[in-house]
Amino acid sequence: MNSQHQLAHTFELIKLERQADLEYYRQKVLLRSLQQRTQDGTTWYPVKLKRDYIGTGERLIIEIERTNHLEKPHAFQSGKSVTVFSNAAGKPQKENVHGVVNYVRDNTMVITVNGDELPEWIYDGMLGIDVMFDEMSYREMEFALKEVMKAEDNRVAAIREILLGTAESEVRRDDVPALTFSSILNESQQRAITKIIETADVAFVHGPPGTGKTTTLVQAIAMTIKQEKQVLVTAPSNAAVDLLADKLSEQGLNVLRIGHPARVTEQSLSKTLDARIAQHQNYGELRELRKRMEQVRSTALKFKRSFGYHEREQRKQMLQEAKLLKNDADMLEFYIINDLLQNCEAICCTLVGSSHPTLRGKKFKTAFIDEAGQALEPASWIPILRAERVIFAGDHLQLPPTIKSNEAAKSGLAETLFEKGIRKHPERAAMLQVQYRMHEDIMQFSSEHFYKDELIAHDSVKRRILAANQVPVEFIDTAGAGYAEEQDPETLSRFNKEEADLVIRKVEKLIQEIGIEEWHQQGFTMGIITPYRAQVDYIVKLADASAILEPIRSLISINTVDAFQGQERDVIVIGFVRSNDKGEVGFLGDIRRTNVAMTRAKKKLIMIGDSATLGSHPFYLALLDFVQAKEFYRSVFEETF
Repeated sequence: MNSQHQLAHTFELIKLERQADLEYYRQKVLLRSLQQRTQDGTTWYPVKLKRDYIGTGERLIIEIERTNHLEKPHAFQSGKSVTVFSNAAGKPQKENVHGVVNYVRDNTMVITVNGDELPEWIYDGMLGIDVMFDEMSYREMEFALKEVMKAEDNRVAAIREILLGTAESEVRRDDVPALTFSSILNESQQRAITKIIETADVAFVHGPPGTGKTTTLVQAIAMTIKQEKQVLVTAPSNAAVDLLADKLSEQGLNVLRIGHPARVTEQSLSKTLDARIAQHQNYGELRELRKRMEQVRSTALKFKRSFGYHEREQRKQMLQEAKLLKNDADMLEFYIINDLLQNCEAICCTLVGSSHPTLRGKKFKTAFIDEAGQALEPASWIPILRAERVIFAGDHLQLPPTIKSNEAAKSGLAETLFEKGIRKHPERAAMLQVQYRMHEDIMQFSSEHFYKDELIAHDSVKRRILAANQVPVEFIDTAGAGYAEEQDPETLSRFNKEEADLVIRKVEKLIQEIGIEEWHQQGFTMGIITPYRAQVDYIVKLADASAILEPIRSLISINTVDAFQGQERDVIVIGFVRSNDKGEVGFLGDIRRTNVAMTRAKKKLIMIGDSATLGSHPFYLALLDFVQAKEFYRSVFEETF
């Protein structure tokens, strides 16, 4: 299948994914009653408007508070598109208020509103908040695919053929300078940066857990900027973009963060386009022009319907003056934005954010795509349209992209451009080999199974343990104990009450072995990871009710593996949940998720599961062989509490 056919196939798959996503939204929001949506957590109702104010970039912000279902889990988070509606009887409501969530803390939500003013009905009470469907991302992905498909005899076509076709990657030997590396970089990091600087078209940095991928990428970007003056830096998520923007800024680089301020962390807000416009030397003049425009316009609109020729002409002149003032303000803002774009060194945005109108027509010599192992292929093409060279960084052996359509995932959408490229051009890829996170025994199985046994634990971590009386790895086997899994009839999520009880008892025992005072003093952190949401909820209840855990509860995170990607904890406890007579492991079969879970641990990894069920899968059978060979294995019957 040539590159054009591959892209046409991907186009059909992203349409399938859009349909699945929209259907999910329809089922969860549009077709459900207000009461059902509130129960599901896709709606907050009722809420009260606490205040409204002008925030960064003169954007209108509202702060709302839910007054019911205070402990109910919900789907709202930073960056989500939402709509505010009124349920007040007899109040005419022309349309809802749309916006983006800045953040949610406890039962308070802060939203940046799309628009300059609020309708009167918003002050009448009976308000609610719904999540919205993200149409824009699909539109931009489909547009990018069409552009790449029709590209001929240009740089986009060349990159397309290198990544998907039969063209070979080139090394630009003519203008590569002698490289001087920072002393913080190890040899594998230096090799990766050399590949980045040398390539004429594409390069791939494969960063296994804890190997300093972000450090490597930041150094590579800084060295590229020395040659090219400006680069485009992207990633699939706002969190990943913000991390890079902050790290680049710490290097003294002039960073411009493109994107909705509501989707940006507080630390990165000062780098946003809105904030940088407000800091510009010509901003005072811009603000004055807008103020005068509003004054003239509001005066003109105060004229009543019954006025004569003279008043009509005066109103007409004032509206014309307001229009001219608006044109002047728009031109000045255009100048300020261009000035900011010309003088910044790193433009940072999400993959979809690289289609921002501010960047229209702008080209870059190099575009960087971080977390490329989690990036949908159609989204990756959006920044590629703007670049001569593309540098991918990620790990396709950790979490894949989130896809709602099983059909699309199985038909190829789950395979990223990073995976395709690294397979096609292994000579343009460099794997980082020294990891700075895990004890070598925690690292070993993952290294052998996923990374060709090429990972090396740095001396600073290879023997680091929680305490002298602790081993780095434990596997507690629940086979034969009757810990049967169950399934929630409504959500279909699975849970295992006996295993959850064991998880909490094991954690309590560990805390007591270390000592609460020592745990506090050292500030040890813990993550409890389990694959199913129902099990997460059950363990949270048990942990919250534990008197032993209460003093250090804030140091314990409990969630599915997705919430832990890119993070680390001193201790990780994994509960596998699955325990059945058929040997079914469900989506534990996606072993990349288990790779992520295991490699979050720095000093201690505890795994709890049923060997009789898990052992039916070759990966878990190998894991069981490993823990037995290393004497990390114990039956639950050997545990004492």
